[in-house]
Amino acid sequence: MTPVLEPKPSRAQAPTPVSGPGAAPGGPAAERWSLPILRPARPADVRAIAELARPFAERRILVAKDLITYFEDVQEFTVAELPPAPGAARPTGIEPGRIVGCGALHVMWDDIAEIRTLAVDPRFKGRGVGSALLRALIIRARSLDLKRLFCLTFEVGFFSHHGFQEITGTPVGTDAFAEIVRSHDDGVAEFLDLARVKPNTLGNTRMLLEL
Repeated sequence: MTPVLEPKPSRAQAPTPVSGPGAAPGGPAAERWSLPILRPARPADVRAIAELARPFAERRILVAKDLITYFEDVQEFTVAELPPAPGAARPTGIEPGRIVGCGALHVMWDDIAEIRTLAVDPRFKGRGVGSALLRALIIRARSLDLKRLFCLTFEVGFFSHHGFQEITGTPVGTDAFAEIVRSHDDGVAEFLDLARVKPNTLGNTRMLLEL
């Protein structure tokens, strides 16, 4: 997981190649494949996003969501897609166009958003995909003039590397809290540290990045 300090992208821009330490896993054939590219998610990606997140949700690392929720939130997602290089052999189990990573930016108030559902195919762990996705989401947040990014995570070291710091409590004032608490979103309830979701957050660390 690693950064892409480039100009603020718009959703109309061409996909961004991942800058990482090497080609996809799987031996010599896999090495002829291009590195993943980052792009905004499309409705056609939703089932792949849900499948990518599923094993992490089963282990309670990510919040479990219904498929319809991913469809409703698809515009929040950036995905890492693995394209084939011309004439490349197809590594076993890795098809052209496979989504190998995803992450979402969920706006919660006028100055703060949450990093959500940041997940990478385990076969691509350590190849810069997660970091590239996080950097892209940070760039997106800055383009929206957001000032802070929140995450609730087990991966403290990873997020610390990208400038997030551990916090306690809820980083909003009472007026904002009174409005945000009206949301029915479980992720927002976790952000607010509401009692009804505390069993879901055991062992997680609350972290914040000032933009």
